[in-house]
Amino acid sequence: MAEVGFYHLTRTAADAALPKLLARTLAAGERALVVCGSAERVAALDAALWLGEDPDWLPHGTAASGAPELQPIWLDTVDVAPNGARYLFLIDGVASERLAAFTRVFDLFDGQDEAAVAAARGRWTAAKTAGHTLAYWQQGRTGWERKA
Repeated sequence: MAEVGFYHLTRTAADAALPKLLARTLAAGERALVVCGSAERVAALDAALWLGEDPDWLPHGTAASGAPELQPIWLDTVDVAPNGARYLFLIDGVASERLAAFTRVFDLFDGQDEAAVAAARGRWTAAKTAGHTLAYWQQGRTGWERKA
């Protein structure tokens, strides 16, 4: 079973929160798969990660760049990790039926969007029913705060 963390974004968008979480993933010696809601979103995130400032560089790839086995971070629209990732990041309200294939799952959702919050509650219920270990994190003034 996976450890599934739900990340309630209240201060920034996923594009701002994701790079720091990915940097921590790489620092832990892990590989990541980021599943986006569309091919256009993959392309936009690809560009944003190349131009990011904090951290200033995150090695990553997409189907357009190829060679997934060389990429510590892989961006895609499907939850299959051709780079061997054990950490799964879900953004844009994307759900996965393959949570158990990963060690850790990060589900980032927009806390300002009621529909996104409701959808995240549904994903929480499904993950809990499947027997995964769950954690809920919310953005606070100084960083992520774990909630009960």
